Amino acid sequence: MVQKARISLTGTDSGKVDSICKQIREISQKTGVFISGPIPLPTKRLKVAVRKGPDGGGSSTIDHWEMRIHKRLIDIGADERALRQVMRIQVPDGVNIEIVLTS
Repeated sequence: MVQKARISLTGTDSGKVDSICKQIREISQKTGVFISGPIPLPTKRLKVAVRKGPDGGGSSTIDHWEMRIHKRLIDIGADERALRQVMRIQVPDGVNIEIVLTS
């Protein structure tokens, strides 16, 4: 049975997340390792409604704020050389990367 690494990427900026996915894809092509993905998972939308007025008086005008969390899932063959290169990728702020080995 072949071991593989499941890489999950989360971030608020979809462009940064997609650029990391592109780098991982290039690494897998250079080393000749099996890759599946990136699989886009549903985007989480965190919404907050805030009242504009500082006190209770006046009209009730409300500001709506939203933060989106984008997720990608990549399965890659657990080749030692490929995983070392993946771990050396410069991950920008706002992007979280998690690598889990599965069999």
